[in-house]
Amino acid sequence: MTRPQITIDGRDGLADALGVSRSDVGERPTLSELRRTVETETDPEFASMGEAIRDDLSGELDAELLASELAAFEAQIARLREVRDAGIPDGEEEPEVLYREVVQPAWRLYDHLVEAGFFESVEDRLPRFTPEHIERTAHELIQLDALSEELGDLGFDEREKTVLVMNVVNNNTRLARWVPTKEIPSEVEFDVEHVPPLHKRAMGGVLLWINSMDVHLWQKEVLVTEEILDDGYWDIKAMLAGVYLISQAALDIAEDGSMSDSQLAAALTGGAAIAIVNQEEICKDVYWITEEMRAPSPAR
Repeated sequence: MTRPQITIDGRDGLADALGVSRSDVGERPTLSELRRTVETETDPEFASMGEAIRDDLSGELDAELLASELAAFEAQIARLREVRDAGIPDGEEEPEVLYREVVQPAWRLYDHLVEAGFFESVEDRLPRFTPEHIERTAHELIQLDALSEELGDLGFDEREKTVLVMNVVNNNTRLARWVPTKEIPSEVEFDVEHVPPLHKRAMGGVLLWINSMDVHLWQKEVLVTEEILDDGYWDIKAMLAGVYLISQAALDIAEDGSMSDSQLAAALTGGAAIAIVNQEEICKDVYWITEEMRAPSPAR
């Protein structure tokens, strides 16, 4: 099984973004090590943004529904390895349901957030992605229990959790291309009013990619290798982590939970960033199968 790697360049970029000496962290730092090393103080601007989002959505979210569907979603994330081990979906006329089942609870979470106006509030209150904003998000994100503890309970090891943060920090230029709807230039998109808010695009995009996996793998079976399946497994696992952080933030708002306001803003920004980065990765790893990647032809 292919495992996400902490590269030296990735480690250095993460250390620089967190403002720690490269010599203060190991060659392959863990999230727990970073939590101990990085000095964190509550970011007043993040706290203000998180407080504003809470105020906007007070009384708008159904805590019981969110808690129930999030528990069901957690159960699906925990069985993702089982889905990967099943390989390519079987079926004569249509593929069996494997990956689609994984995201069924997440669709119900998404639908509720859409109905509650959640994504509009988040887009109104959070700034666009910039290198500085991503770095500040990383400081808050590594202290987030939803990332360090809850994801650990769902099968994310220390290396994987570190890679989630590392890949966000080191892809700030790519993330900057994903702009809030109101900032999309008219010469790029004429019907801006029909473009969903950024966090809706991030979460909904993940669910659409995963929803299409069964059919894609089934149709492209002759091209798909074990390496492609392994890479897709990690990309999907990472995307689900992003959706999970967004959903946990929504539940925290509904229940007036234990996240600080600054952590809430970081969970929403970080969750969307993780979802976006890994949407782009799954395109390259699973959907755009090149001649170099594909399984050999039987004729060869």
